Amino acid sequence: MAKGKLQPPRGTRDFFPEDLRLRQWFFEHCRAVAHQFAFEEVDAPIVEHAELFTRKAGEEIVEQLYHFEIHGRHLALRPELTPSIARMVMSRAGALRFPLRWFAIGQNWRYERMTRGRKREHYQWNAEIIGAAEVSAEAELMAAIFSVFGRLGLPPGSVKLRVNSRALLEETLLAGILRKRPEIFAPLCVIVDKLSKIGTDAVAQLLSDPAGPVGIAASDARDVVDLLSVQDLEAAVKNAPADSPSARDLGRLFALLDAYEISEHVVFDASVVRGLAYYTGVVFEAFDAAGTLRAVCGGGRYDRLFETLGGKSMPAVGFGFGDVVIQELLADHGLLPELSRPLDAIVFAMEDALRPEAIRWARQLRGTGQAVEIVLDPARLKRVYADADRAGARRVYLIGPDELERGVARVRDLQTGDERDEKLPD
Repeated sequence: MAKGKLQPPRGTRDFFPEDLRLRQWFFEHCRAVAHQFAFEEVDAPIVEHAELFTRKAGEEIVEQLYHFEIHGRHLALRPELTPSIARMVMSRAGALRFPLRWFAIGQNWRYERMTRGRKREHYQWNAEIIGAAEVSAEAELMAAIFSVFGRLGLPPGSVKLRVNSRALLEETLLAGILRKRPEIFAPLCVIVDKLSKIGTDAVAQLLSDPAGPVGIAASDARDVVDLLSVQDLEAAVKNAPADSPSARDLGRLFALLDAYEISEHVVFDASVVRGLAYYTGVVFEAFDAAGTLRAVCGGGRYDRLFETLGGKSMPAVGFGFGDVVIQELLADHGLLPELSRPLDAIVFAMEDALRPEAIRWARQLRGTGQAVEIVLDPARLKRVYADADRAGARRVYLIGPDELERGVARVRDLQTGDERDEKLPD
């Protein structure tokens, strides 16, 4: 096999033991928070019918699908978890008690341009509240996100949450620029989501491109970009129609965030629209305050997703929190832990004839819940101690002829260097 082929495909990763320990450490924190917030865990196939993801709004995610045809079926590796969860809900909608609090942790695939914090496969924690129409659901999810940041040790203020409402933007545009063309709002959001990547001038050009999916006048495109520059909720409300329901929702949301004591870390930003067409209301993204990374996580309300999949309308809100960017952020803060191998003891038979006795010791120790390794090949005692120390073992159990005769093992504590005799545990 060619040397280059020994590496995983670009944008994917091997997880060696130390890498997998780190990944599991992160998602253990996510699981702990999910359980604190009374979410139940679900899972779904990594391969889905491609139709689940091929919406017609010009989203990048559709172009980034890993998809294939086999035996007459068009299938795809899932690029995100939310549509799979929505499909699961639809399949049992009549038997479920709403609102649902579900979470999932799974691998996702997108063939996209790689940058720092962006790969072509990643693992992601999704949390969804389905069947709750009030913004109290959004506040609950935002509180869960900050709980994870706290558990990971990130200093207060090092991560902020940007919040906007696509419904507020839609109300504002439908009252003016899009009054006669409401159908182009979804593709408009897909374009303006590129603002931080390509800049205001490029976004304005895409919005006014006659051959593009939006094709508004150049002056209107500039007005849209100006609307997106607003970073004050009061100013955004002034641009919206009077008595805007979306404006009231945002005001209510920030009041609830006060109760969670996280409002000081949440800011209004009209440029946040998220690039998925199914978002309908409040949208949000977490970002590092230093501004060196892409969004740490993001989500929003998607009340019309079930309709686009052929089901009944259902209020829903959720977020996705990937493992790649957060590791970069933790590394920047010096917070990535060094996780040793979980190994309690090593058992060593000093002669091959004593191996059955070593096995008996290992079985009994394992029966008490300990992680125990048996030395499988003949070795020098000095090498056994050195290997055990490198492996992070706490103790070494030596089984020799004298120990066998006395019904004990010689135990060395590798942290203190002390030695003692120990009888076989029951």
